Amino acid sequence: MKDYFMSDVLVEQGGFLQGKEMKSRKIRINNPDNDRPINIFIGTAVILSIISIFMLNIDWIMLFSRVGELAGVFIELSQFNFTNFDLVAVAFMESVTVTLLATLYSLVGGLLMGAFMARNITPSKKLAGVLSSYNSFIRAVPTPIWVLLIIACLGFGPAPGIIGLSFHATAFFARAFSQAFEEVPQATIEALQATGANRIQIFFSAVLPASMTALIAWSAMRFEINFSESTILGMVGGGGIGYSIAASVTGYNFGRAGISILMVFVFAYCLEIMFTAIKRRMKA
Repeated sequence: MKDYFMSDVLVEQGGFLQGKEMKSRKIRINNPDNDRPINIFIGTAVILSIISIFMLNIDWIMLFSRVGELAGVFIELSQFNFTNFDLVAVAFMESVTVTLLATLYSLVGGLLMGAFMARNITPSKKLAGVLSSYNSFIRAVPTPIWVLLIIACLGFGPAPGIIGLSFHATAFFARAFSQAFEEVPQATIEALQATGANRIQIFFSAVLPASMTALIAWSAMRFEINFSESTILGMVGGGGIGYSIAASVTGYNFGRAGISILMVFVFAYCLEIMFTAIKRRMKA
């Protein structure tokens, strides 16, 4: 009797229980219409994955038969060979230098373009659209392709790695920074405009300080990505620790390749710890 009374009260207050919900005395908390796009996306992804597997013609029997050989490779990598370690150290520092320079250059370029792309502070909506399209094209092309194109002009070495990495990272920063700038309340910008402040004063006195937390977070994340990509770029002629790894594996010197991989892992892990600590201090 008590259950029926509670159901009547809920119906009177808004009709929460209807149809099957009335019979089961359960309140629906989700809307099936909201889940339809997610279900379509998951279904499409599954279908495309199945089609891709069949199109690749993967020999699964051979693949599974050689999985055991991975253990042997890892054992050989763990047998570190410190011969010519100075060359490995120089190559590692070259990758770190490429990462630092590419991140610095792309930060400046991304900050400048992000200010012109942000809809709330840009001097021209058309310019913002043009820059957005340009950076979308740059991001669509993978970084190794940019490096290979620049290598064709400049030759092998760290310079093509820095330029190619800066291309992609600048487009990334421009998009991320423009979104951070657009999150600044429009009321703040209008209040400064009412006091007679120009666009440059508004940007440096309000927009940039309000977005600083997001800018630091994006910069930290991109620095980690740049270091990972600088390692890959070395394998295609961009120099650095990636070249040392590729040359060691090609020459079956797995001991030296293991040292190079370990140095990359330790540096990336230290970066993660450092940036996590910085984020915590900023939140505090």
